[in-house]
Amino acid sequence: MCELLGMSANVPTDICFSFSGLIKRGGETGPHKDGWGITFYEGKGCRSFKDPSPSCNSPVAKLVKEYPIKSKSVISHIRQANRGSVSLENTHPFIRELWGKNWTYAHNGQLTGYEALPLGQDMPVGQTDSERVFCWILGQLRQSYSSEPDDMLEMFKKVAGYADTLREMGVFNMLLSDGEYVMSYCTNNLSWITRRAPFGKARLIDEDMVVDFNEETSATDVVTVIATRPLTNNEQWTKMQEGEFCVFYYGERVL
Repeated sequence: MCELLGMSANVPTDICFSFSGLIKRGGETGPHKDGWGITFYEGKGCRSFKDPSPSCNSPVAKLVKEYPIKSKSVISHIRQANRGSVSLENTHPFIRELWGKNWTYAHNGQLTGYEALPLGQDMPVGQTDSERVFCWILGQLRQSYSSEPDDMLEMFKKVAGYADTLREMGVFNMLLSDGEYVMSYCTNNLSWITRRAPFGKARLIDEDMVVDFNEETSATDVVTVIATRPLTNNEQWTKMQEGEFCVFYYGERVL
């Protein structure tokens, strides 16, 4: 299985601390050695870094960890391949345009029977089940909405319904973002934590690293981190239940 990492914040925030813990799991403290990727949103644009090499010793991952890119919405993924070769085109996250926005998606799990799902104009570039079902989700949304809906929360409920269908095909843990909202959907392993004042210290599980968020933030900052498994061992994470989904808007849970 792969591992996911997402962030939603009300101010531009760097994810270096959480990312430092995640990349250790990509071939050092975990078996997810078949590539990694991360996407940062900046306004309507986004920048993405991907590498089919293990994240634990990737020079690109080292660059990202040491270069504090600040963003309000981030999605990251480390891969343990089960569908498709170890290659750049099969490396998450995947990005597609919908309603004039860049939508970013990453999936953890394995599906069967997904080949029968009908596709529209969105076509996969690689061979993964993950990318194909992302294209299917986008096709379903295009059929339901000709343009960006006024009620985004109702739209995310529709996405959760599509995810329920995919969960019947196997394990479907997902992160999805348009740069404003970050959605998480759980089949078996996803947890999240919202940090706000009063901030304290956090200690990574996979790296000998402690940060005092009180020194890095202001009193009005709100930052939510979503991960396959908790990244710290001295904080209270909320574990999601099977079939549960969450939607975060600039740090706050809104659904």
